[in-house]
Amino acid sequence: MNPFALLVDIDRRSRAKALGIPQQVEVRRTWSGIGFRLGDVHLLSAMGEVREILEYPSLTRVPGAQEWVRGIANVRGNLLTIVDMNGFFFGKPTTIRNRTRVLELRHGGLAAGLVVDEVFGMRHFFDEDKTNDKPLTEEALMALMNGGYRQGDRIWGELNMYKLAEDPRFLHVAAQH
Repeated sequence: MNPFALLVDIDRRSRAKALGIPQQVEVRRTWSGIGFRLGDVHLLSAMGEVREILEYPSLTRVPGAQEWVRGIANVRGNLLTIVDMNGFFFGKPTTIRNRTRVLELRHGGLAAGLVVDEVFGMRHFFDEDKTNDKPLTEEALMALMNGGYRQGDRIWGELNMYKLAEDPRFLHVAAQH
């Protein structure tokens, strides 16, 4: 085989085995947040609104505080007010289990740990999954949601942690006598 024919043969075999040009793929915009559960309600918070996810810490009770204020925790030298989200929204305390977690919220001068039943980690949704629908729950909780995201039959409510941190009821931790 002459050198030219050899090159033509190599070219033919290379083209037969070569992958095609990458197809144009449609890029879909996504939204990411931290997924968690309060009772039967599945919620999300924007990544920037949750500073850290903690295991349930040791607490010091605060006399004269609302029942939904579990106490104060020292987390790496920083004091966090630990708030029971089920107690705050639903009037019944969270049963502490292995899956119970605390979401650290810092906004303005507020530093709080929010007790939730379970954390599902990072959740990603396409922009077209965004809905104005909210999971059916207590009105006070629904008022703090920016709509939600639909995933199959489930609607994940997008809880705005900063709205929660500015809510006068949330800021009023002293018990009524």
